[in-house]
Amino acid sequence: MTKTYFENVNTLEELRKQYKKLIKMYHPDNAFGSDEDMKAINAAYERLFKILKDKHTQETEETEAAGGYQSTYSKNMYNFEDDSVLREMLTRIINFDCDIEIIGSWLWVFNSFNYRKELKELGFKYASNKKAWYFHTEAFRKSSNKKLSLDDIRAYYGTTKIKEEKRLLEA
Repeated sequence: MTKTYFENVNTLEELRKQYKKLIKMYHPDNAFGSDEDMKAINAAYERLFKILKDKHTQETEETEAAGGYQSTYSKNMYNFEDDSVLREMLTRIINFDCDIEIIGSWLWVFNSFNYRKELKELGFKYASNKKAWYFHTEAFRKSSNKKLSLDDIRAYYGTTKIKEEKRLLEA
């Protein structure tokens, strides 16, 4: 008698969720688990994963061919032209004698001690551990408690140093 481990699985996400539950239940270290069950679960998982992945790839190609596909990356990609609030804030601080950097969808202002009152009035917040002022729109929501250094943030989101570009244009 063959045991069916995965039921009503239509997406890769559903498959992964059920797989995690099954591993917890049938792991050999558990009282109800065994090596045979784990081998059967892994085989079924690999078979279903391949089927669902091929199905997803085919649907994506069909949608892309019809001209309606937009990848998750391009949907979530930040478009600076669409964010008028950020552009407005940048125009207000561009003449400050400090270093301005756009990291992802955030404005960061460094070496700005003389402008701290103006920045606070404009809605900037001070990050004491990074020793810089920052501004972002309400569209941003933090999704983890992970603390990143500025270098990590720059590497992950990309960066543009505004003052350096402006100084090069003036020279």
